[in-house]
Amino acid sequence: MKPKKDRGFPDRQAIVAFIKANPGKVETREIAREFGLKNADRAELRRMLRELADDGTIKKKRHKVSEPDTLPPTLVADITGRDRDGELIATPTEWDEVESGEPPKILIEMPRRPKPGTAAGVRDRVLLRVERSEETEGPAYRGRIIKVFDKTKTRILGVFRSLPEGGGRLVPVDKKSADRELNIAPADTHGAQDGDLVSVDIVRTRSFGLASGRVKEKLGSVKSEKAISLIAIYAHDIPLQFSSAAEREAEAAEPANLRGREDWRDVPLVTIDPPDAKDHDDAVHAQADDDPNNRGGFIVNVAIADVSFYVRPGTALDRDALDRGNSVYFPDRVVPMLPERISNNLCSLVPGEPRGALAVRMVLGPDGRKRSHSFHRILMRSAAKLSYAQAQAAIDGRPDDTTGPLLDPILKPLNAAYACAKRARDERDPLNLDLPERKILLKSDGTVDHVVVPERLDAHKLIEEFMILANVAAAEMLEKKSLPLIYRVHDEPTLEKVHALAEFLETLDVPFAKSGALRPTTFNRVLAQLEGHDYYPLVSEVVLRAQAQAEYSSENYGHFGLNLRRYAHFTSPIRRYADLVVHRALVRALGLGEGALPDSETPESLGEVAAHISLTERRAMKAERETVDRLIAHHLADRIGASFQGRVSGVTRAGLFVKLSETGADGLIPIRSLGTEYFNYDESRHALVGTRSGTMYQLGDVVDVRLIEAAPIAGALRFELLSAERESGPRERRPLRAQRKSSKAHPGRSPERKRKPEKQKSGKGKKGKNKGKAKGKKGKAW
Repeated sequence: MKPKKDRGFPDRQAIVAFIKANPGKVETREIAREFGLKNADRAELRRMLRELADDGTIKKKRHKVSEPDTLPPTLVADITGRDRDGELIATPTEWDEVESGEPPKILIEMPRRPKPGTAAGVRDRVLLRVERSEETEGPAYRGRIIKVFDKTKTRILGVFRSLPEGGGRLVPVDKKSADRELNIAPADTHGAQDGDLVSVDIVRTRSFGLASGRVKEKLGSVKSEKAISLIAIYAHDIPLQFSSAAEREAEAAEPANLRGREDWRDVPLVTIDPPDAKDHDDAVHAQADDDPNNRGGFIVNVAIADVSFYVRPGTALDRDALDRGNSVYFPDRVVPMLPERISNNLCSLVPGEPRGALAVRMVLGPDGRKRSHSFHRILMRSAAKLSYAQAQAAIDGRPDDTTGPLLDPILKPLNAAYACAKRARDERDPLNLDLPERKILLKSDGTVDHVVVPERLDAHKLIEEFMILANVAAAEMLEKKSLPLIYRVHDEPTLEKVHALAEFLETLDVPFAKSGALRPTTFNRVLAQLEGHDYYPLVSEVVLRAQAQAEYSSENYGHFGLNLRRYAHFTSPIRRYADLVVHRALVRALGLGEGALPDSETPESLGEVAAHISLTERRAMKAERETVDRLIAHHLADRIGASFQGRVSGVTRAGLFVKLSETGADGLIPIRSLGTEYFNYDESRHALVGTRSGTMYQLGDVVDVRLIEAAPIAGALRFELLSAERESGPRERRPLRAQRKSSKAHPGRSPERKRKPEKQKSGKGKKGKNKGKAKGKKGKAW
C-alpha cells in the first residue's frame, strides 16, 4: 500500500470509515499510511484510537483495531457510571474481555417520564433495547431500559473470622471483593462462629477504614462440602425458595386425564436417562414404517412432559419459573425451575403411571431425512425407565431382567431408527466437537469420592439425535403457523476469530481457508485430518474457542453448530423456560386446549424473555463451574506438594492454566515461576515463548506439575512446572517460523533476542472460556 499524500489530520469519521472498509484487523501503521501521517502525528492518532475504543466505536487490541462485535437488539447490561453530562453508561453483562477486548459502552436514553419499573441508577442490572448510535462522538450504542433486574446490593456473602476481642471480620467469597473485608461488631455476629459461611447486610460505610456489617443469616461451616454449592447459589442470586403462592398452586394441581387428549397409553414409550437423573421428562418409541411408499423408513415418537398444562401464563408458578429461567445442577443438589410436586411428580414420566404429554410423531425416510411430522396432546404411560448404560448393554447383547423383554419390541427398533437417522445426520455434518465432560461423584457425607468421564455410548447419541429432530419439528411447525417463538440460535464464528484460527493452524502446517462460505464441515475436515495426532486435543480446544456461544432469540439466524436453518428447544420444559414457551405456542397454534401462549405475546416481548433466559443460562453455567472448582480445591487442599499430570488449558500473559488429568481441576502456573528468562506471550500460537532459548509452552501441552497452594473458597489452585512433554514423547521446543528462517542465515542466533521485552502486567490472568458448551441433562449446549 503506497502512502497517501498529506491531507491533514483525519477526523473521527474518516478513521472509522477506513476501519469499516477494511474488515478484520487493521494495524495502526496502516491507518497512518492511508492518511499520510508523519511520525509526529502518531501520538495524536494513538490518542484518537484510544478514545474511539473507550467509546466502543472500535475494538482495539494492542496495535490492531477493528469494528466492534455487533450487539444484539435486546440484551442484559450493567450500569457502570455516568458520562460528563451525567447520562448513565452501561456495558453488556456477558462479555468476554479475553476474547473480545474492552466491552462496548451503551448510552442510556431516559425518557422524561420513565415507565414504572424502569428507573435505574449506577450498579443496577437492566434489560435494554439497543441500537447503533448515529453520533460519531460518545458511545457506539444507545439503549432504552425495558426492565430493571437488580437494585444495588447491600448484602454480601462471605466467611466469618472471629477476633479475640469479640466480633469479627467478613472475608467475601467474591474474588473481586476478596480484599474488601467488613467489620462485624460483637452485637451483630448473630451467633456466627469462626469459619461459618454467612450473609451480611452492610450497615455503614466509611471513606477510610473498614465498612461495617451485620450477620443476617448463617449458612453452615465452610469446612463442609455441602455448604460449597450454597456459595454459588447466593453469590449469583439464584432463587432457592419458591414463593408461597407458587407452592400453593403446585400442591393444588390435579393430574392430567383423557379430557382433550389422545390415548397413547398402549404405545410402549420408554425413558432413557443418566442413572442419577432427577427428572424424566422425555420418552421415545420407534417402529418400522409399514407404508409401502416408505420402505426402509421409520416412525419415531418423542413424548415430552406437558408442563404447559400445569404452569399457566401469568400465574405465580410461571413468574417463579421465568425468574429462574432454568434448573441449576450441582454435584450435591439441584435447584429446580419448578417445585418438586410438578417436576418430580406430575411431570415425571415414571413407569406405569398415566402422564400428560405433548408428543411429536415423525416419519423418517430410508435416507434418514424427516419426511413429515405431527404434534399431539396425549395421555401416555411409560413402559420402562432405563439408564444409558442399561439400554446400550441390551442392544449389545447383554440384556438384564428389565431390558430382556424390551429388547425385540422396543430397543432394537429404536436402534434401527437411530441408524437410519444417523445417515441424514452424517450428510448434514454438524460440528463434530465431542470433548469429554467430567462428572464429580460424592460420598454419602458430601465429600468428593472421585471424578469420572462417562463413556460416550450410542444410546446417548440415539436420544440426542431424536431430541434434535423433535426440536427442529417444533420450530418448523411454529414458523408454518406464523407464530412467534423463541429460537435456539448459534451464530457462525466472527471473521476475526476465523483469521486467528487460520493463523494458529498455519503454525502447525495445517491448511485452512480464511475465505469462502463457512460451514461446520470446514472445521470437521481440520479435526479429521489430525485425529490420532498428538496435536488433536490442542486443535479441538482452539476450534472450540473460535465458536460463538449459543443463546436464545426471538429472531432466527440459524444454528451453525448443528448446521440447521431453524431450531427451537422443545424437549425439556421441566428444566428450561424456553421449552415451556415453545410448548405454549404449539398448544395455541394447533388448538390443543388449555395453557396456550397468550395472544399478547409478540416477537418483541419474547425477545425480552429470550435475553433474560440467556442470562440465567450463563448464570447457571458459571455457578456450576465455580462449585466444581471449589469442590476440587477443597478435595486437594490436603495434597499440597503432590505431583500431577495435566494439560495446558489456557495461556495468558499471567502464566499457564493447567487442567489436571485425574480430576479435571484447573490451576495456574504463574509466568514468574517458569524460569529465569523472560517469556513473551504469542497470541497467535496460544503460547509463551522464552526470549533466550526459544522454549515454548503451548495450549494443549502435556505437563507434570506440583501443587503449591489450594484456596477452597476461591476455587483456585496454584502449581509449579516440573516437566513438559507431548503424549508421544519429549516435546520438541521449536522456534517460531520466522526464527527458523533467520537461523539459516545466522546460526545459533535467535531473533527473539533482539526483541525488547514487554513490560509484564501484574495481577491474575483470566481463564479461557469454552464458549459453545454447557452442562445439561442430555447432549451439548446446542
